[in-house]
Amino acid sequence: MVKFISAQETLALRSIQLRNGLPLADCIFDTDEVDGAFHLGCFIDDELVVVASFFPHRFKIETAPGYQLRGMATAPAFAGKGYGRKLIDFAKTQLHATDAQYLWCNARTSALEFYKKQGFELASAEFEIPGVGPHYQMILKLNLS
Repeated sequence: MVKFISAQETLALRSIQLRNGLPLADCIFDTDEVDGAFHLGCFIDDELVVVASFFPHRFKIETAPGYQLRGMATAPAFAGKGYGRKLIDFAKTQLHATDAQYLWCNARTSALEFYKKQGFELASAEFEIPGVGPHYQMILKLNLS
């Protein structure tokens, strides 16, 4: 089941999956509490197995309003089982209530195929985020009709 969670609840999976076990305080994003931000978690038998954060932020080449997806992380035992897709689908439903025309992210190169399967398209060449690794910017146009 996918539901809204607090930014605090995202930190453990962010630490383990995205930041090589850094202390939770080092896994807080400056965008976690901005106006319009929300955080989602997918639970299986009360265990939080996927997290992601969303906040209003225009993509560099877009003039329409959009949201950025950040900090998506899946517990290793639950990867590849469709839970990330469920979370993205839930987020798209929530974004219909905003004026967002698209969702974009800095996708890890290792997650490129996952995002492509969700309908995201490449929007940049590969680039390196220092201390994190190689990424691509990707964008998903939202069907608001």
